[in-house]
Amino acid sequence: MTRCLRRIAPLALVLCSLAAAAPAAAQDSAAAEALFNQGLADMEAGRYEAGCKAIAESHRLEPKLGALFTLATCESRWGRIAAASAHFGEYLAQVEQLPPEQKSRQGDRPKVARQERDRLAPLVPELSLALPPGAPTGTVVKRDGGVVDGAALGASVPVEPGEHVVSTQAPGGSVWETRIQLAQGEKKRVELQVNGAEAAPAGGASGRRTAVYVAGGVGVAGLVLGGITGALTLGRKSIVEKHCGSGIGSSDETACDQIGLDAAESASATGLVSTIGFGVGLAGLGAAAVLYLTEPKQSDATAGATSSRIRAGVLAAGPGGVVLGARGAW
Repeated sequence: MTRCLRRIAPLALVLCSLAAAAPAAAQDSAAAEALFNQGLADMEAGRYEAGCKAIAESHRLEPKLGALFTLATCESRWGRIAAASAHFGEYLAQVEQLPPEQKSRQGDRPKVARQERDRLAPLVPELSLALPPGAPTGTVVKRDGGVVDGAALGASVPVEPGEHVVSTQAPGGSVWETRIQLAQGEKKRVELQVNGAEAAPAGGASGRRTAVYVAGGVGVAGLVLGGITGALTLGRKSIVEKHCGSGIGSSDETACDQIGLDAAESASATGLVSTIGFGVGLAGLGAAAVLYLTEPKQSDATAGATSSRIRAGVLAAGPGGVVLGARGAW
């Protein structure tokens, strides 16, 4: 009994698989027939684009010689002679593989297909695309949105008559595009162009030169800060003179009213900042001068390639103090 079950189990599995696949196949067959009938009606009504697409989908779902022959006929009427010629040739190749009794069922179709293929073949344009010598590895070539296989580059490929959009793009580069017009029967070879990789930003200053710019920028900013806060200090001192000592009728020069006290406190703070600012400014300019004077000389080409911009000054200011520094682009 066990041995019998072992023999039956694989067969049962196969039968179950076939049973599950049968409904799907039946659905595809029904859809293919409906698409074919719709496509045939569109073709006969002159709606070739819709008709050819429906027939092509029907043939994809259920490949049949009749659908393939009708697809080629539709494409020929639509003007897609390259596709029509190829499909007529495909139909004839498949017919040749049929047994004699099945071949005879095709009637006059093989004769018509052969005549149409031979008539269309001389009318089909051919396009050859070639990359320039030294094109970067990985350059992508596209024709009408589809990627052209590397093996097809340089070969004459049948295409439809009319306009074709061809583009190239190297890794890291921008797209180069051209439009090519082909008449019936025309053969054309096109040498493509390839844009190089996007240029890297111009080489900046050396690390030492960058330090010169930074130190100089901070030095200038320090002097600017010292000047601004120094002017503020002088302004506060005039207020102190008016609101302290004899300015308020007091013999005690340290006696001040509230305005004088506030001005004195503010003058003390801005005076300190001014002193620090001038100190930082002089130190920064001195360091920049030393770095610049001791820097190794650059070649003219390198110096010309350097493009730096520095803006120094007070970057932020508020009641609690100010921030000095430099902004630049290299």
